[in-house]
Amino acid sequence: MGDLVERAGTPDEVVEGFLAWADGEALSLYPHQEEALLEVAAGSHVIVDTPTGSGKSLIAAAAHSVALAAGGRSFYTAPIKALVSEKFFELTARFGADRVGMLTGDAAVNPTAPLICCTAEILANVALRDGDHAPVEQVVMDEFHYFADPDRGWAW
Repeated sequence: MGDLVERAGTPDEVVEGFLAWADGEALSLYPHQEEALLEVAAGSHVIVDTPTGSGKSLIAAAAHSVALAAGGRSFYTAPIKALVSEKFFELTARFGADRVGMLTGDAAVNPTAPLICCTAEILANVALRDGDHAPVEQVVMDEFHYFADPDRGWAW
């Protein structure tokens, strides 16, 4: 997938490249995945609420690809550090070690990478510190159902 990021230019090229990559991996996209990919590439805000195993991670990978191909910075957030760490290794395998970093408060790995795995609190701190100048092109919030959980913490 790292090659896709380097080759792609326009949003249409990103979509075409991602679909070609998925085809090469023998992945058939569900209609909701294709729709989400097109909307993300068009610059829309997208919320995906589908059951476990329905392909949300593939949509997230597409969102990261769109941001990276545009030269932007993409953030993957999760509510717990263990999930952040797990996704860091998964995304490193998919996008390459030079493109992926991790910030958890306890650990900082490749913190200037264009794709950062972090807790929501870390991303909130970036936004609060840098405001409108925060280097954030794309955000993927995993386990979004925690957003309304009052026991989760202030960032969720």
